[in-house]
Amino acid sequence: MTIAEETLRTEKESGEKMPAFLIGIQGADCSHASAMEYLAELHELVNTLGIPVAGEKIVSVKQINAKFYVGSGKIQELKAEAAAHGASILVFDCELGPSQQRNIEKECAMKVFDRQEVILDIFADRARTREAVLQVELARNRYYLPRLTGAWSHLSRQRGGALGTRGEGEKQIEYDRRMVKRRISALEEELKLVRKQRSTQRKGRLRNPICNCAIIGYTNAGKSSLLNALTNAGVTAEDKLFATLDPTTRRLVLPDKQELLLTDTVGFVRKLPHTLVEAFKSTLEEAVIADFLLLVLDVSSPHMESHWETTLSVLSELSAADKKMLVVFNKCDLQKDPVVLARIRSIAPDGIFISCVTKEGFPALLSALSLYSHGQSCTLELEIPPSRSDIIALLHSRGHIYESSWSETGQFEAVANIPAECRGLFAPYAKDAAGGWNGNRQPTGAGDPAGTKE
Repeated sequence: MTIAEETLRTEKESGEKMPAFLIGIQGADCSHASAMEYLAELHELVNTLGIPVAGEKIVSVKQINAKFYVGSGKIQELKAEAAAHGASILVFDCELGPSQQRNIEKECAMKVFDRQEVILDIFADRARTREAVLQVELARNRYYLPRLTGAWSHLSRQRGGALGTRGEGEKQIEYDRRMVKRRISALEEELKLVRKQRSTQRKGRLRNPICNCAIIGYTNAGKSSLLNALTNAGVTAEDKLFATLDPTTRRLVLPDKQELLLTDTVGFVRKLPHTLVEAFKSTLEEAVIADFLLLVLDVSSPHMESHWETTLSVLSELSAADKKMLVVFNKCDLQKDPVVLARIRSIAPDGIFISCVTKEGFPALLSALSLYSHGQSCTLELEIPPSRSDIIALLHSRGHIYESSWSETGQFEAVANIPAECRGLFAPYAKDAAGGWNGNRQPTGAGDPAGTKE
């Protein structure tokens, strides 16, 4: 049961609203301004679940308390303040241990959740595809497994002895743990099959020489809106955190007639639970395998720079931080402060300012996408001798042939788009006077492996 479902059930039973009281954490390595920033984001996360916020408070924590995280005296203060605001739920902007969560609930006689559980529940509510549903369920089961104790009143009961069991029986908690572990194993096996299918689909897309671009960025930066504006994809785009979780790929024809595959990916967030990073790695791999990345930043957000840092941090976890990247500043129609814009331009002189609503900056964006795509593939006129049937077969499997014919001398002539990694293989067969690449093509000599020439 999610936080929202549990809250709704309790509200129906009691006939009263269940507002939340938010607790921000200012640690030894966190400034008050940063703690306020994180707390504002937690406020938005909780609102996304449909739970009203009654009040909030930042607590300074120099050393984590093993029992209550914030110390016994501070817990009493928070209990009194939450009660004064009429709150029935405490939400901590940190990751609580299972015993800490149980101790706080017992001490305050309130429901207690942490940031990780809030994000997990949002993901559970937004998952649509089979893979996303499985990934979220797996992450939630791993999160709840150590928290089963005290979750329900029946956990202290013992099940009667049965064939194959020892002694007088096992406690209900032991049975439930075993059931959750079995479910985790089943989910892991099912996800292996789903990921295998995704890998097969991905291989088919990679064999196609069309350039791949992954749209990445902080949640609610406008990634889905950009995909819709460029390709009429019809992807859900709302002013909410994690409006879409599942990757969507659409084909875009650029002004120079090049084709580009654009993939919208799940948004990033600060303090993203590690279990979710692990669970969604197969979805986030779209960013890893892409030819280049399109980083979308919300220029109207006062926290844009920290969002940028978070995105790069998650990319580092995925070993994709060194990818070729085009930086785009979205929502420029909402940011009119010339001082802010000047500072951003000084930080990212090559950045492109756009608006998905007004289409401002789209010509510059499309031109930049064409330039980035040119660096990944190119179109050649080829003449391949009949003795090199292996090269002809490779062209059919790895290239995209626009025109082809056999000449009177037996040469296979073709006009084809060649992916970047195959340039060296086809360089000797490029049709021009110098025997090299036409237009933006590289010289013939580089990258030609042994055995590719006649």
